[in-house]
Amino acid sequence: MTLLALDVGNTRLKWALYEQPGVGAPMLAHGVQFLDNIEKLIEGDWATLQPPQHVLGCVVAGDAVKRRVEEHMECWDAMPQWVVSSSQEAGLSNGYDHPARLGSDRWVAMIGARQRLLAREPSRPCVVVMVGTAVTVEAIDGQGRFLGGCILPGHGIMLRALESGTAGLHVPTGLVRDFPTNTSDALTSGGTFAIAGAVQRMWDKLRQHTGQQPACIMTGGAAWKMAPSMTVPFELVESLIFDGLLAIAAQRFGVPSQRVASSTQ
Repeated sequence: MTLLALDVGNTRLKWALYEQPGVGAPMLAHGVQFLDNIEKLIEGDWATLQPPQHVLGCVVAGDAVKRRVEEHMECWDAMPQWVVSSSQEAGLSNGYDHPARLGSDRWVAMIGARQRLLAREPSRPCVVVMVGTAVTVEAIDGQGRFLGGCILPGHGIMLRALESGTAGLHVPTGLVRDFPTNTSDALTSGGTFAIAGAVQRMWDKLRQHTGQQPACIMTGGAAWKMAPSMTVPFELVESLIFDGLLAIAAQRFGVPSQRVASSTQ
């Protein structure tokens, strides 16, 4: 009953093979590959991989990349199922106006965050933050309802937008300073403060809405850059999308959740 979990982002494909499709299942192997080099997976890491019984993934890179991934799995009997956001799945209900239009990575990450919380404490509100090419900040109440979220540019997009739209800002990335005194530091600090401010505002709004202090779980390839500048208590989790995929797989493939923290952190 092995499960291959796939997280296909805008620039990289992350994968992990689990012993079974259930929360807390032991990880057998994992890796990452840039999308431009997907073919290297089947020639490299996947060449000696135990063929999985199930494949479940989320993809934000588009249909062309999805087809390329599927082509490289034709040697296996199990073809991937791709998560599409729905009105309810794995204990989370979707408050989006059009549930299917919510990005699958956002949906899966929220499911993973809620599973992590439920594994160790009674249900409580949660802000889920993904910091990557774009940044998403989501609010979930204590009953497992996704109330809504916001999207803002990641650090790289912010800097490129300023460089292309403003004369004289072609400078290297600087440092985060409380009071920046050069343009490079001012650009980096501005982007970091914008993201931290969005998280703080969502955290405050969720606390006001629920009357409880929310948890905050942060993930994404650039999340570590934000850690020193965060103004709310938070947990940094590398494996949040994999945690969500395990929870969804447990429901879809009939393996009960073990209610333990994922071993992929």
